[in-house]
Amino acid sequence: MGGVLVDLDLEACKTAFKTVLGFEDIDNLIDACHQKGIWGELEEGSLRPDEFRRIVLAGSRPGSAAEDVDLCMSRILVGIEPYKAVMLKHMAKYYDLYMLSNNNSICLPFASKMFDQTGAPLKEVFLKLFLSFEMKTLKPSAEFYQRVMEEIGLPAEDMLFIDDSQKNVDGAVAAGLPAVYYEPGTDLAALLSEVLEDPSIAEVSRKDVEGNC
Repeated sequence: MGGVLVDLDLEACKTAFKTVLGFEDIDNLIDACHQKGIWGELEEGSLRPDEFRRIVLAGSRPGSAAEDVDLCMSRILVGIEPYKAVMLKHMAKYYDLYMLSNNNSICLPFASKMFDQTGAPLKEVFLKLFLSFEMKTLKPSAEFYQRVMEEIGLPAEDMLFIDDSQKNVDGAVAAGLPAVYYEPGTDLAALLSEVLEDPSIAEVSRKDVEGNC
């Protein structure tokens, strides 16, 4: 989800934690691909959201509230480029799409709202969401990918995993799941068109963008 479909801004998130909450330890918690400390535990499902908020508030400015923590966390999410929403709706007609995400129950509602606003609701374009905090395991663990492949039930050669972390891509390949790396900020539709040998993916996305210029 983050980095591939939803653009991220780690610095904006860090700034929000420091200015709104006075929580300086945020620098030790978030990373471009793999969150650490209590944020990582939240995404792994080993720490409950209320416990996460309590720990953050204990290190924050007096008077800070739980909703402030949620708001600061949401600042990591920037938005979804329109062409990606068009691409997803097009691909959902011809491919079985699944979301594999290291995620948490605080940020997920904010991200879900972004998909709704682009006209590509998560439940409409994805057959299932494989979320780390629900699965109690994180990418790039072999367990994560093996459980996904078992549940989807297709031959590995009929599946393709996309991620913006080379570590996650390598982990998937090691587990037997074909995967390719996506560099954030580049043309995702063009990449998928090339890898899947399906020019319609880029064509549909490009027409929509050109039509809105």
